[in-house]
Amino acid sequence: MFKSLVRYTAAIALLFASFQLNAQDKDAHTATVDQSTTAEDHQVVSEDHNQTTESVESQKIHTSKEDSELNITELIMHHISDSHEWHFFDIDGQPYSLALPVIVYTKNGFSAFSSSVFHHNDNGEVVYTASNGDRFIKVHDIIYIASEKKNHEAWAEHGEDHKVTNAKPTIDISLTKNVVNLFLGVVVMLALFMGISRKYENGVPRGRASFIEPLVVFVRDDIALQNIGKKNYMRFTPYLLTLFFFIWINNILGLFPGGANLTGNIAFTMSLAALTLIIVNVNAKKEYWIHIFWMPGVPVWVRLMLAPIELVGVLTKPFALMIRLFANMTAGHIVILSLLSLTFIFKSLAIAPAAVALTLFIYIIKVLVAFLQAYIFALLTALFIGQAVEEHDHH
Repeated sequence: MFKSLVRYTAAIALLFASFQLNAQDKDAHTATVDQSTTAEDHQVVSEDHNQTTESVESQKIHTSKEDSELNITELIMHHISDSHEWHFFDIDGQPYSLALPVIVYTKNGFSAFSSSVFHHNDNGEVVYTASNGDRFIKVHDIIYIASEKKNHEAWAEHGEDHKVTNAKPTIDISLTKNVVNLFLGVVVMLALFMGISRKYENGVPRGRASFIEPLVVFVRDDIALQNIGKKNYMRFTPYLLTLFFFIWINNILGLFPGGANLTGNIAFTMSLAALTLIIVNVNAKKEYWIHIFWMPGVPVWVRLMLAPIELVGVLTKPFALMIRLFANMTAGHIVILSLLSLTFIFKSLAIAPAAVALTLFIYIIKVLVAFLQAYIFALLTALFIGQAVEEHDHH
């Protein structure tokens, strides 16, 4: 079983990465914009990628607050969104972060470079010129192709609604913070399970096996067996174990200071839901589809009316899985950050003890929610699989 679990983990990680890399999470305080058609080719002057432009009056998007004021909403959205660098902390206004690789493709070919070339600038004021002549900027952690002319000290064009109208690279497979955190979760999971069979002495678990075995038995007996049935549950137990542990581990990693909000990323939860949708429908028996499209025992006109509704239900089940995990984990991060921000909102240290106490309380609840959401996702997946492989009696 453990070998199957390792194989499932590796395969699912690759699929998660492909979803994540091709569906980068957009910063929550700026709307997604359609990729505009690239301008006609003409010669441009190459600029030094190390050049930084001092902003006289930096344009602020989606905010009417003055620069001296702390924008709590922007701060929270920045922390729960994906990023091209892994920010840890600031000291005297100097950010300390891990620069991550940017890998993009345009009609001029692939370009690969470190996000450090933007010097922590996120307003499109710093241009990086690639070896193939492409010029890139970063605005709200999204890579764009730089404009030919400056606009308010930035190389980005904005529409009336403040959306960036610059063209984007055709393909963006950058290793963002969420992608790196995803592979970190894979490493942790493989470290837990690889070689665990050697941790048994005369059938008695030792070391980490004594911690993992009760959880494995719990998923096998209380989730897989109870919802899928004796005949088929062992086929799907490795997948359910992978789901449970992978979601749980990444939920826990997201609770560490500086951790990425991976399970609060809609692309990640969509990947999980898509896997469940595929596995359920590929393994579904004939009776399952009969009960969806041509229910036995009811009049024809009722069958015609219910068939579209049942078909929609096939898609709404994984959609519910996707939204449930995404909304619960994101909401938890927002609540914790909002409580920590109360001191800065009221500009008084008197409220700090209450804010910290509430934050610790919510944090403890988040630890429980991290396990609960992994359990619910695996449970509902087992329930959907059980419905698909169940053999019905026709009367």
